[in-house]
Amino acid sequence: MSTENEGSAVPADPNAPSVPPAPPTPPAAPSAPPAVDASGPQAAPEPATAPLPVTPPAEAPVGAAVGAGAGAAGSAGGWPPAPPTVPSWGEPVAPAPAAPRKKTGGLVAAVLVAALVAGGVGGGIGYWAAERGDDEVSSTTVSAGDSQAAFKRDPGTVAAVAGKALPSVVTIQAKSGGSAPGDSEGEGGTGTGFVYDKEGHIVTNNHVVASAAEGGTLSATFSNGKTYDAEVVGRAEGYDVAVLKLKKAPEGLAPLPLGDSEKVAVGDSTIAIGAPFGLSNTVTTGIISAKNRPVASGDGSGGSNSYMSALQTDASINPGNSGGPLLNASGAVIGINSAIQSTGNGFGQTQAGSIGLGFAIPVNQAKNVAEQLIKTGKPVYPVIGATVNMTDKGAGATIADEGAGGTPSVTADGPAAKAGLKAGDVITGFGDRQIDSGPTLISEIWTHQPGDSVEITYERDGKTAKTTVTLGERTGDN
Repeated sequence: MSTENEGSAVPADPNAPSVPPAPPTPPAAPSAPPAVDASGPQAAPEPATAPLPVTPPAEAPVGAAVGAGAGAAGSAGGWPPAPPTVPSWGEPVAPAPAAPRKKTGGLVAAVLVAALVAGGVGGGIGYWAAERGDDEVSSTTVSAGDSQAAFKRDPGTVAAVAGKALPSVVTIQAKSGGSAPGDSEGEGGTGTGFVYDKEGHIVTNNHVVASAAEGGTLSATFSNGKTYDAEVVGRAEGYDVAVLKLKKAPEGLAPLPLGDSEKVAVGDSTIAIGAPFGLSNTVTTGIISAKNRPVASGDGSGGSNSYMSALQTDASINPGNSGGPLLNASGAVIGINSAIQSTGNGFGQTQAGSIGLGFAIPVNQAKNVAEQLIKTGKPVYPVIGATVNMTDKGAGATIADEGAGGTPSVTADGPAAKAGLKAGDVITGFGDRQIDSGPTLISEIWTHQPGDSVEITYERDGKTAKTTVTLGERTGDN
């Protein structure tokens, strides 16, 4: 039975004896009881058979109601319970103590609903307070427009570095000259370059501009969309570096700052900017994965290869990134993105996509080459004056039996000859670098300058020896 419709009944004890019958009902009052002041005893009750309230007052918390119910049950004391007091005629009757509720499931549900409602109210109040604009509620919410205007990215973030560098990076369009009379333009390609100085010099890769170097056209487009015609100042095939100059350079050019590639450490953050597959102003990030990585690359045209002791990065580099800057976390150029490892075609600039193995010419070397090209239009290479085998790998760089066209492999009175090197010697060390092949040796030689003295470790007749070579020089690519 429901306790909602019983008066002073208490919960039944399954182990208790049967409840005795209720006492007889008193006779009805002969007349209405006198009125009672609101501040005094309550008004006379309805007949005793009328149900009495068992729920707590509306303003009382649920917990208080449960406690009150438990207290009422606990005060019954003994069995059977005392019958309800029969009021005297004309006397007001105090309300009976509230009986405990048996429907505990209803109480649990009430608590859960209360929690949900409270959460909903809280959320609603928060939204209401943020949206109201009167003086009653003070809102700390910042509108989207205000936050965008006030937001500033900290220096050193990728967004901040890229935002500062992008205006100094250009997308280069190179088109070869017409192959037949009347043709104005031939095939072309897209690459990247960056502003080197305020005079309008742009540094890029040689393979980016090689097709347009003889009778073709070149243009450079900035991140603001403005395009300027350009011309080749000088190219270095061996280094894969070229310098262009804008024909009508705009005012206010901001050269990118140059870093020190010798101080780069494996794990340093990198930011690459370029036009991969023609998508200008693309920014990618990564780290320096390795240093002094010997790389031989070519443009696929059958021309001379270039060699570099490269910075390796996992920043995404694709065709079109060539010639673009590789930046450190402060926005300084530490390399020129030049080559990628392809899964099928080896090193070089193919149409393969990035697999996380990109290579950049160290900026210290690129700077020296750029200065040479700006001054004279021709590159200067350090040399040892010996021809080495370019196919053997693993054992070192072997000095060939003879040079090109049957000439001696060791130039008479050249640096190698003066150092006592001979044909058949295997060079295994150059300075503090281990040498495993001819390309590795050339890559290391080209990190130096003519006139530098370098210790060489070599093997002859199974014996290891050392000597010092003072590097000579060669001007131009031919």
